[in-house]
Amino acid sequence: MTDPATLDVTIVDGYVDEPAHFGVPPYISTYPRYTAGALVDAGVPPERITYHTIDALREDRSRWLDVERADLMIYLGGMTVPGKYVGGTPAEPDEVRELAWTADGTSLMGGPIRFGVGEENAGAQDMARDDLDFDFLAMADVEAAAHDLVASGLEGFEDRYRDNDELDRWAEAGAFVVEQHPNHPDYLIAELETSRGCAYRCSFCTEPMYGDPDFRTPDSVVSEVAALADAGVNDYRIGRQADILAYGGDGEAPNPDALRALYGGIREAVPDLGTLHLDNMNPVTIVDYPEQSREAIRVIAEHNTPGDTAAFGLESADPVVQEENNLLVDADECLEAVRIVNEEGGWRPGDDERVGPSTGDDVERLPKLLPGINLLHGLKGEREETYEHNKRFLERVLEEGLMLRRINIRQVMAFEGTEMAETGADVARANKQRFKRYKSAVREDVDQPMLERVCPPGTVLEDVHFEYHQDGKTFGRSLGTYALLVAVPGERELGTVTDVAVTDHGYRSVTGVPYPLDLNAASMDELRALPGVGSGTAGDIVVNRPYEAPSEAPGDADLARFTRG
Repeated sequence: MTDPATLDVTIVDGYVDEPAHFGVPPYISTYPRYTAGALVDAGVPPERITYHTIDALREDRSRWLDVERADLMIYLGGMTVPGKYVGGTPAEPDEVRELAWTADGTSLMGGPIRFGVGEENAGAQDMARDDLDFDFLAMADVEAAAHDLVASGLEGFEDRYRDNDELDRWAEAGAFVVEQHPNHPDYLIAELETSRGCAYRCSFCTEPMYGDPDFRTPDSVVSEVAALADAGVNDYRIGRQADILAYGGDGEAPNPDALRALYGGIREAVPDLGTLHLDNMNPVTIVDYPEQSREAIRVIAEHNTPGDTAAFGLESADPVVQEENNLLVDADECLEAVRIVNEEGGWRPGDDERVGPSTGDDVERLPKLLPGINLLHGLKGEREETYEHNKRFLERVLEEGLMLRRINIRQVMAFEGTEMAETGADVARANKQRFKRYKSAVREDVDQPMLERVCPPGTVLEDVHFEYHQDGKTFGRSLGTYALLVAVPGERELGTVTDVAVTDHGYRSVTGVPYPLDLNAASMDELRALPGVGSGTAGDIVVNRPYEAPSEAPGDADLARFTRG
């Protein structure tokens, strides 16, 4: 029997993207961390575990020697929602098959394992699994499969789900693997799981396959975070759950005390916390338990960092679609949930009437916590009126003066085991052109004015990491849930970090200048980007430099918003 202490294991991260789980850089998902922890628990020494992302393998072919020589090679990956990615490129089936062919040792594949999820044709994909020539395919939890495979001497395993006692051990024990991520330590945000399963049964969703919610304790999550912090991670997203408001309760009603223990514990465990964001929040919880939800949202907004987004799964504002797909809230109820999150979480750091970590200045930041809206097309019962129902809902939010941080419009992916498996692809194909027109209309009529409301000119986006150049500009994002894409004039060094003050807005992105902007050193392109400053005024500013204060510069523009330190 193979001694686990002598095994060399290589983990390859092909990235995951699930409704409640991000794994494309700058995110690192739970899969590689929990798998590494399971291996350690089975007796594999941490120093014998090597971790590579698929992008790292692409960039350096010498890393493939680790794949070839490993006694056990584990591939993790798969997409269950459509998306476009900047920080990394998910693995393609041919690449995954090459991994299996290259590995001389035993090979194991796990994760959601889905391919071909282009944004415009997501509903028409074949969602069946394919072993891609691997020796073993984990059909349940890959971390449990890895543990049991090693324990068996690489002979085999029975598909199963791990329990929370195992997760308590594995999550902490596997934190070390983040140090091998190419983005470590400066541009890496760790996904955190608080529960799996859901109390509700929407027609399209895979989460109920895990059963009713099963919550980790605050101590368990905080111990994992402490281990990750010791490994150099300061940025976190509490993303792996169906509904953050239900955490620590009966699966439906909020438990503010559990959230207080969770968030307060994370704050204590990470002295240099950079980001603390979340993802899913179920609007039905707010509708059914408004006062408990208000308290829970206040707890989250007190402890999180600005720019946080609570994604609401409205899915459709059409009552016919709601009825046929077991959707949980109607448009009026969802609108009330939007109001409540705006009231309790939509404040900005520095607002006098709110309690929260102080920035120590009077700079305008992003709101602490805003709702996002997910709209899903291709559901049963969809009709021409569905598009108007959805657009009208978004217009009502705009007309009331409320804020949404993100509007996510996508087409359904029909997975095995869901009610949508037989009908979703047909509906999505039939409505493809209508979907495109409607999506463009929402971008123009709703997204842009909403973005201007959320981050008006002068709003400072903190710690923007520059990622790529295009059309004479440099593009980057802050770490966080659904971080804004921001462009600044000129080609700046990639990988550098700076604060950026917003100057203008696109449909889903913004432009800005480095903050604080030095009027005595700013380029003409940077000066022209400022609101109220055209080419003529920019030229006058340059000619008359230097200045002791922004008020000395020519023109009528309010330059203080962009130059004060």
